Amino acid sequence: MGNPILVVEDLSKRFDGFTALDGINVAIGPGERLGLIGPNGSGKSTLVNCISGVFPCSAGRVLFDGEDVTALAPHQRFRRGIARTFQIPKPFASMTALENVCIPIEYSAPKRYRGEEIETRARAVLAELDLAAKSGEYPDNLTQIDLRKLELARAIAVKPKLLIADEVMAGLASTEVDETLGLLLRLADSGITIVMIEHIMHAVMAFSERVVVLVAGKIVAEGCPDDIMRNPIVEQAYLGE
Repeated sequence: MGNPILVVEDLSKRFDGFTALDGINVAIGPGERLGLIGPNGSGKSTLVNCISGVFPCSAGRVLFDGEDVTALAPHQRFRRGIARTFQIPKPFASMTALENVCIPIEYSAPKRYRGEEIETRARAVLAELDLAAKSGEYPDNLTQIDLRKLELARAIAVKPKLLIADEVMAGLASTEVDETLGLLLRLADSGITIVMIEHIMHAVMAFSERVVVLVAGKIVAEGCPDDIMRNPIVEQAYLGE
């Protein structure tokens, strides 16, 4: 793996008396495609929120690109290169797709873009996500897959090192799932490290080089997709008997 780009060490998260995450340890290599799966309530979203800074850790720490970012706010982690999507896209309804992508470029990019550079970069990102033709459309006029693409566009607009794709295929038809999978693979080929959280198993297995399985706040298995699919613990806890 070499030097990992993300290291989660002994991470735990408690909400009052409930332990959502219990001693999570995982390291992700630069450029790796990692799948994160588990049944509903297993702690996947909580882990994403702890990595991105939305939730403070109850114990443990998060290291990114060699730096301890455990105490940093979400916007500070974003500027260092940790980007994420959200399960329910919430673009600015009064702004076009182009304007929505301009916002993170103007206000959150590590590199300072000025004037026409902002729009030029935003148009390039929309083209990368096959949304160039929809640049002038408002969110209400976009299809479900276009909204998912716009969510991805806003996340990658600032050229992150790590992208956490949180259920970007939810609610999509099978052909749209395949299209989104192709986009994520293209983004990975560009050098972005990607963590995919998804319930659509064939998509996770086609995308991932390694899969981590969470159950009840603990990692119960990790390995290559073929090994995970044959793991009896995974079959019982996630895929069913």
